[in-house]
Amino acid sequence: MRTTPILLLATLAMSGCTLLPAAGPTATAIQAGAEVPESGGGLLARYEIIDINPATIEALRGRPLDSLLASFGDHRPSAEPLIGIGDMVAVSVWEAGSGGLFSGPLVADRFSAGSKSALIPEQPVGRDGSISVPYAGRIAVAGRRPQDVQALIENELAGKAIQPQVLVSVTKPISQTVTVTGEAVAGARLPL
Repeated sequence: MRTTPILLLATLAMSGCTLLPAAGPTATAIQAGAEVPESGGGLLARYEIIDINPATIEALRGRPLDSLLASFGDHRPSAEPLIGIGDMVAVSVWEAGSGGLFSGPLVADRFSAGSKSALIPEQPVGRDGSISVPYAGRIAVAGRRPQDVQALIENELAGKAIQPQVLVSVTKPISQTVTVTGEAVAGARLPL
């Protein structure tokens, strides 16, 4: 009678592996998925199953590593960062001559034919996604590229300033950062 509980325990232990959920595909599922039916009635090989043995390992050892980038090249356009809420933005405005909105007072004993510029101090992009530019008002900048914002400001200043040229700089890209905290790392804000 003592062998019955041991036999029952052994049977349960061996069947436990088939009753528990698996983390990956079974060998049968891998072999079944290697070929799929083709519309012409044949089988189309999706992948090939290769036995791993010392000869296969030696053949692979001499082969250079494959890289999708090396095979196809990187033809993606570069990702241009967009201005986001909370980013610090500085705006510089140049005018074609003196006597404009952003040039200093005219000095009687000096003559200046060069352009005049003004730096609008850095400011955070507000919750409404806008910044303030003198004589242009609130400019919606969130979700736009700096060069697109430059064109918007130039259009707003046209007719008010003397041939305005604008440069928009994101000085602190807060919206493109992540805060890392935890026991192993001291808390820090890092760029993405």
